[in-house]
Amino acid sequence: MRLVIDAMGGDHAPQAIVEGAVMAVSEMDNLSITLVGDQDQIKPLLNNNHNIDIIHTTTVITGDEEPVKAVRRKKDASLVLMAQEVKAGRADACISAGNTGALMSAGLFQVGRIKGIERPALSPTLPTIDQKGFVLLDVGANVEAKPKHLVQYGIMGSIYSEKVRNISKPRVGLLNVGTEDGKGTELTKQAFALLKDAPIHFIGNVEARDLLDGVADVVVTDGFSGNIALKTIEGTALTMFSMLKESLTSSLKAKLATSVIKSNLKQLKAKLDYAEYGGAGLFGLAAPVIKAHGSSNPRAIYSAIKQANHMVTNDVTTLIEQTIASMQLNEEE
Repeated sequence: MRLVIDAMGGDHAPQAIVEGAVMAVSEMDNLSITLVGDQDQIKPLLNNNHNIDIIHTTTVITGDEEPVKAVRRKKDASLVLMAQEVKAGRADACISAGNTGALMSAGLFQVGRIKGIERPALSPTLPTIDQKGFVLLDVGANVEAKPKHLVQYGIMGSIYSEKVRNISKPRVGLLNVGTEDGKGTELTKQAFALLKDAPIHFIGNVEARDLLDGVADVVVTDGFSGNIALKTIEGTALTMFSMLKESLTSSLKAKLATSVIKSNLKQLKAKLDYAEYGGAGLFGLAAPVIKAHGSSNPRAIYSAIKQANHMVTNDVTTLIEQTIASMQLNEEE
C-alpha cells in the first residue's frame, strides 16, 4: 500500500509530518509513503528513509488563499501534486494538514467522486465520555444539503464506523432540535423519513447536548449546522480548559491541590486529544482523502496514516459505491 502526504501543510510542517510518516512506516507492515514538498527541508528530518519517497516542490498553498483559485493556479503546489498521485493511481490514499478548502477542491477536481454520491462530506471523529467517539458529517464540505444527501452521509458514516472503527451495527442519528419524530425543518423531516428506509441502523433524531454522551456512533446533518456544532464543541472545550487552568493556578492552595490531581488532569486531556482520532475524512471521493488537524503533531499524523490505511485495507470506497448502487437499483424497481 502506498499513501501520499502533503509534507508542507499544517502549522508544524514539515517536521511533524515527516516524523509521523517515519513512525508509521516503522510500525506498519507493507506501507510505503510518498512525501510531497521541499526536499531540502524534508531530507534532514528523515532518520529512517525506508519505504519513504519524496516528490520535490517548493510551492505551497497557504491557509489564507482562496481554495479554488489556488488549486487551479498553483499546479505544482504540494497539495495539488499529492492529489494527482492518487488520480494517476500511484497512491491509494492521501493526507494533508493544510488548507481545508483547497484539499476539498483538489479532492473533487483530481480524485473525483464515488459514482452515485452527489456531495462528499467532511467528517471528523469527536470524543465522547466513554472514549468510543462518534463520527459527525457533514461539518462544512457543503453548507446546504438535500434530504437524499443526508441519507448518503448516513450510509458513508455507517460503513466507515463499522469497517474502520470496528463498531458493530453503528447507531446513526439525525441532528435535530428535539428527539421526537416530526421535529425540525423540512430538510430534517424529509431526511428522517428517508433514513428510516436506508440500509443502516437509524435510531432517529438526536440533540446536540447529547453528542458527547455517546448517544450515537454516527451523527448526520447539513454542513452549516455541522460546522456550527463542531466549532461550538471545540470552543467550549478550549474555554473550559482555560477556565480550569486559571482556577487551578489562582492561589498557592489551588496549586498544591493541582499537584495532587495532576495525573487525573492528564488523563482528562488525553480523552479529548484529537491526535488519537486521526483526521477528518472527505467521504464520498473515489479514494480515501484525509484532512488532518492544522496543528497536528507527529502522533496525529501517525493516527491519520493509520486511519487511511484502514480505509484502504477495508475497501471502504467500494463498499460505499456498492451500497449506493443497490439503493438506486431498488428505487428503479
